[in-house]
Amino acid sequence: MSVGRGGPIVTVDGPAGSGKSTTAREAARRLGFRHLDSGALYRALTLALLDSGTPPDAWPRLTREEIDALNVAVAPTPSGFDVRVAGRVPGPELRGDAVTAQVSQLSRLPAVRAALLGLQRSAGREGRLVADGRDMGTVVFPDAEVKVFLVADITERARRRLLERGVARPSDEQLRDEAAAIELRDRRDSTRSESPLRRPEGALVVDTTHLTVEEQVEVVVREVRRSGRS
Repeated sequence: MSVGRGGPIVTVDGPAGSGKSTTAREAARRLGFRHLDSGALYRALTLALLDSGTPPDAWPRLTREEIDALNVAVAPTPSGFDVRVAGRVPGPELRGDAVTAQVSQLSRLPAVRAALLGLQRSAGREGRLVADGRDMGTVVFPDAEVKVFLVADITERARRRLLERGVARPSDEQLRDEAAAIELRDRRDSTRSESPLRRPEGALVVDTTHLTVEEQVEVVVREVRRSGRS
């Protein structure tokens, strides 16, 4: 896989709650690059399957043709990409509980990952891209010029996830429950046979536990500029 020739491709990988999407989106804005949120593609496909009435226990038997027929696509915008399902841009349901509960299961399926691989690589064809996910630097863009891998303490990751859902002051019990759910997701993502979550070779590892969003973004932007490829 060759990266785009219009400029560098930057990958930002890491587990749930490490700060990937927020950091990648803002770093792309600062650099004047497009941002690709790969997780939104898996969420869009999950939403499409739920809307179609296909039960989750049937998903492992989906064929490539059936996946393609769900019509999940990306459309470039000035700053990134719109993810579309059957021609429409999904609303809040893309990040809703129903999709969140099933997206990890779907993302483990080899047929799904193969179907979405081409979409993701097409987004990077022109370069000047910051892509975040769990296998951006290992599978989707293995030749990316700049690779970053974010990590964070499990409790902090749980707090961030709850904050995203509007829980400003989570209780200890809420933090424990969310941390347990994240640990389960980590195990599934790290042990799946297809594109497991792992640190890309040569990636800059950044612990975001005690960093502000601005500090996280600055690390990525500085790494791109240090490489001389911005």
